[in-house]
Amino acid sequence: QVQLVESGGGLVQPGGSLRLSCAASGSIVRANAMGWYRQAPGKQRELVAHMTSGGLTNYADSVKGRFTISRDNAKNTVYLQMNSLKPEDTAAYYCQILLLGMVYWGQGTQVTVSS
Repeated sequence: QVQLVESGGGLVQPGGSLRLSCAASGSIVRANAMGWYRQAPGKQRELVAHMTSGGLTNYADSVKGRFTISRDNAKNTVYLQMNSLKPEDTAAYYCQILLLGMVYWGQGTQVTVSS
């Protein structure tokens, strides 16, 4: 009953930046946790960024220092700011929100880092 709509993906050169957005159909104020995952062809889906309800964040070692997860409660939106992008960041990115004991996923947005 909760829809998550992702946007912001695209093609970018190495070293460039993108900001992914995940807009929820309802309030995310009471979300227990939220995060961003990515999956490259032939690879397992991996967690890249996570935020608890209290605002504590964690990042995969591969993106630490380059990616930042944030939220805007007024806009019911979760963001992933991606800087200093590398070709190995190329993947489909999915947002996830845990709310009232249920897990909700965005539809995915493709990020391609290539020169």
